[in-house]
Amino acid sequence: MKGIILAGGSGTRLYPLTMVTSKQLLPIYDKPMIYYPLSVLMNAGIRDILIISTPDDTPRFEALLKDGSQFGIQLSYAVQPSPDGLAQAFIIGAEFIGDDSVAMILGDNIFAGHGLNNRLLNAANKKDGATVFGYYVDDPERFGIVEFDSDGKAVSIEEKPQHPKSNYCVTGLYFYDNKVVEYAKNLKPSARGELEITDLNRIYLEKGKLDVELLGQGFTWLDTGTHESLVDATNFVRTMETHQHRKIACLEEIAYLNHWITKDQLMKSIEPLKKNQYGQYLMDVLAGKYIDKLNG
Repeated sequence: MKGIILAGGSGTRLYPLTMVTSKQLLPIYDKPMIYYPLSVLMNAGIRDILIISTPDDTPRFEALLKDGSQFGIQLSYAVQPSPDGLAQAFIIGAEFIGDDSVAMILGDNIFAGHGLNNRLLNAANKKDGATVFGYYVDDPERFGIVEFDSDGKAVSIEEKPQHPKSNYCVTGLYFYDNKVVEYAKNLKPSARGELEITDLNRIYLEKGKLDVELLGQGFTWLDTGTHESLVDATNFVRTMETHQHRKIACLEEIAYLNHWITKDQLMKSIEPLKKNQYGQYLMDVLAGKYIDKLNG
């Protein structure tokens, strides 16, 4: 399975913060925002990943993440000239995807929770159809909303409905079989001129091929699109890391514990980080202080 991170957009809701940089390069506590979605794909076992961003920001992501080898993965880059909808990612990434299935995550989405990795691996290993993740929200008018029947089966999906049929939205993480490329190419732009991810999901739903996994109690999903949500995300990550003594989205740790990089490679990554707590944490990982193997 291939992976795509869509880290485009103009970030106008975060001005003046994003006037000269990408939203996905802003800090969430001790890491750039893009580390969080990247960690989700890595925890799903995906090692071949395409980052799609704007013409201005793509070189900045390349400067930060390079070819990904320091994380035991392979990173490629592509440009989305204008923000014409989330589903456009599968057209831009068609050659990259090739004959494989693909997972896409939005560059400003953060997921955390015990047992998440197992759910990610299950979705990644599914050979046919699509899997999306639902999450309870108080403001369903802002999202793509799923309606369920009495058996808990998804029966409809509606983008930003005026009269929502539930409080469960589709989060910014999607797993698709290879047919998604063909479906995306045949999509018609919506009233707002975009190729909507909701329309893609609806195709799978109508074919009976869409699984909606609900992330219930014990899971956290953060969409960091406003100044307030940026602060909330930083506070959440800091609190979780302080109390659990484990980092969220530490890419070097994921790579090392998955045996994607060697001890020597990790030592090399630690060198420029030695003077802060992030580097100290990696020294503890290297010393084997933590005995679980990220199997949550």
